[in-house]
Amino acid sequence: MFTGLSAFPLTPLQNDAVDEGSFSALVSRLAESEVDSIAVLGSTGSYAYLSPEERGRVVQLAAAHKGSKPLIAGVGALRTSEVLANVRSAEEAGAAGILLAPVSYQVLTDEDVYGLFRDVTDATDLPVIVYDNPGTTHFTFSTELYGRIAELPGIASIKIPPPPAGQARERIRSVRAVIPENVTLGISGDAAAAEALTAGCDAWYSVVAGTLPEVAGGIISAARTGDAAAESARLAPLWELFAEHGSLRVIAAIAEELGLVPQNCLPLPVQGLSAAQRRRVAGALEELELATTT
Repeated sequence: MFTGLSAFPLTPLQNDAVDEGSFSALVSRLAESEVDSIAVLGSTGSYAYLSPEERGRVVQLAAAHKGSKPLIAGVGALRTSEVLANVRSAEEAGAAGILLAPVSYQVLTDEDVYGLFRDVTDATDLPVIVYDNPGTTHFTFSTELYGRIAELPGIASIKIPPPPAGQARERIRSVRAVIPENVTLGISGDAAAAEALTAGCDAWYSVVAGTLPEVAGGIISAARTGDAAAESARLAPLWELFAEHGSLRVIAAIAEELGLVPQNCLPLPVQGLSAAQRRRVAGALEELELATTT
């Protein structure tokens, strides 16, 4: 569950409510794909914009449509009591693992974050992924903090942000030096996945896999033969859009373009791409021969 390709699907909305039909269909597509796990309510799943009731329902729907794939559920929230309630909801719905980001309004200290992970691992037997996403949480994990948290019982994986180009191998080496052997390392930031997988990451926690699992699967397969860089380079038009507009807005536009989710599926005030930007997305799909993916 904490190696290989983990797919992060959107949680599409329509009329300011979770579109249960299109969400279930996204998960069903992943159940029939070659991904190794399905992770709902990550940043791509807009977890921070959903109520506890909506989040519980999303995990229930995912559990009902995931097939044989292991299900991971995001549980991050502002207060520890809310996080623990989300953990209980995920347990009851049948999640096999949880994804935890240190979400906050006030700036968190290392002790705050360590205490959060300690409280969660004390409260559940589900394995936990440490979700390091400074672009959304505005908290940066130190290597030392990785090591402290990884010693807690139940920590199964650390999801690291993309290192600077050319530095993945050294970054992975430095993190592995402070964590137990049983804790896997996963990369996020899809454009950096090829380098990180080649450099030794165990898993790829992927935005694009949640909507285009075959595209991400191509990079995973190429990583096993040493050709991941070339396969990733082929997807440059997609990565350029991610860099310019953010992966959430772009992957939502892709899913809308392909008819997989309703138009304007993101939770307001997060707006989707403009008409001109959407034309660029459509052009990239045509160029990459993905325009008819269903």
